[in-house]
Amino acid sequence: MAADDRACAYARSVLRIIDARTGEPVDAAPARRGLTRIEAHTEGFDITALRVLLAADLLVRALELGGTPVWALLDAERQQAELRAGAAALGIRPFEDGRDPAPGLGEAQVIHVVREGGAEPDGVRLAVAAAHSEAPSGDAEPAALRLALLARRRSVPVQLDAAALTDAQDTLVRWRRAVAAWARQPSRPIPDEVRAELRTAWEDDLDLPGVLGVLRWVESAPDLPDGARFETYAYADRLLGLDLAHDLGALS
Repeated sequence: MAADDRACAYARSVLRIIDARTGEPVDAAPARRGLTRIEAHTEGFDITALRVLLAADLLVRALELGGTPVWALLDAERQQAELRAGAAALGIRPFEDGRDPAPGLGEAQVIHVVREGGAEPDGVRLAVAAAHSEAPSGDAEPAALRLALLARRRSVPVQLDAAALTDAQDTLVRWRRAVAAWARQPSRPIPDEVRAELRTAWEDDLDLPGVLGVLRWVESAPDLPDGARFETYAYADRLLGLDLAHDLGALS
């Protein structure tokens, strides 16, 4: 494919999500630069509710990366304070109170993020499967729980046992150390094919396991400059929200 063709294809890329009402894909932002309202609906405070908020957070981040303005709301039936505290610990950015939202701002799209079998508001719905988690070990940090949740597509129920959380913690530590080391090398641009693979993954119904798979390949790909590895991880982390630059400056 010629460079001009690649540029055109990249410009036409669009985030598509599966609407839980119909099982069909829809454009998350049907109007270019039009405001999209994201409403996360929860019924209480548990790991599934946090997974719902995480899915909404990822949707907001993905849309913003594509240049779409977003209005994010939380419709929480109860335990809102606990939910907001848990979300903040996971690096989920704050949502406005959506229990009694202000009049619409002329948004082009409204997407409701709900747990499977939960609320059924009118409009496009992004469904999130149940999650169950053991109490994390004292050595695990909240970002490890976030990574463990990202490792499964949101439509798949997930059981986060001690082994899964330990693996996520180990991966997080390894990647942060690697990013800190790569940052000491001259910066290099993200290869076009790597950027395209990242965008293809997250624009396909927010395929976060696909994004993580690209990062695993970049981590050890031969002949890829360390500066390009750093820029790739920094770019992907704008979506993932794992604070992969946490250890920058920590290496002597």
